[in-house]
Amino acid sequence: MKEEILAAQIANQLRRNIVLGKLQPGASIKERDNAAELGVSRTPLREAIRILATEGLVELRPARSPIVAVPTIQMISDDVEVLLAVEKLSGELACARATDAEIAALAEIVADMDARFDTTDALDMFETDMGFHRAIAAASHNASLAEVHGTLLARLWRARYLAAIQKRNRARVVEHHTAIVSALQARDPALVRDAIQTHLATLRVDIVNTIEAERAVAQDSESAKSA
Repeated sequence: MKEEILAAQIANQLRRNIVLGKLQPGASIKERDNAAELGVSRTPLREAIRILATEGLVELRPARSPIVAVPTIQMISDDVEVLLAVEKLSGELACARATDAEIAALAEIVADMDARFDTTDALDMFETDMGFHRAIAAASHNASLAEVHGTLLARLWRARYLAAIQKRNRARVVEHHTAIVSALQARDPALVRDAIQTHLATLRVDIVNTIEAERAVAQDSESAKSA
C-alpha cells in the first residue's frame, strides 16, 4: 500500500511537471535522473510512469526511455468533442440522481474558487476546477460515464491547463460554475446542459489554438538553433 501511495504521489509530481512545461512534449523521462531528483527508488517511479501512460500523458517505448506524449491536433480535437458530450450527459444525469449533499458540495467548491481566485496559484485553481467537473461526473451515479470522463480529462490535462491560463478570468471561473450549480439545484436538465455548453463552448478552439501556437514557437526555436 505504501508503494502504491508513493507511486501516486510521484505521478502527481510528474503530471505537474508536464503541465507546467518542466517536462516538454517529446521529452525523455529518464528513470535514473528523475528518481534521483525526486529522491525515490526506480520501482515506484516506474509505476508512476505507468499511471501517466494510462492517462495518455506519457508514451512507453520498448527498450527506450518513455517520453512525454505528443498528441496530434486531431486527437486533441476529437477528445474535446467527446468530453463536451460527456460533460453534458453527466450534468443531465446528476440533475436526477445527485444527492442534495453532492450538489451542496459542488456549491462549496465554487465558493472556494471565488474566495481564492485572486490569491491562489493558477495550477491549484485549475486542479480545483477539474475537481468540480469530476464531482459532477461522480454525481451522475453512472460508473462507466465517470470512468470515460476521467480518462478524457486526464488525456487533456496539459492542453486544457494551457488554454485555461490564457483565458483566466473571474466570470469564466466563478460565474459559469455558479450557473451550473444553480441549474443542478433546480434539477433542470435543459438548464444544466445550456450552462455547461456556455462554459465549454470555446474549449476546442481555445485548446487547439493554444497548442498550435506553442508548437509554432517550438518549431521557430528549433529552426533558429539549426540556422
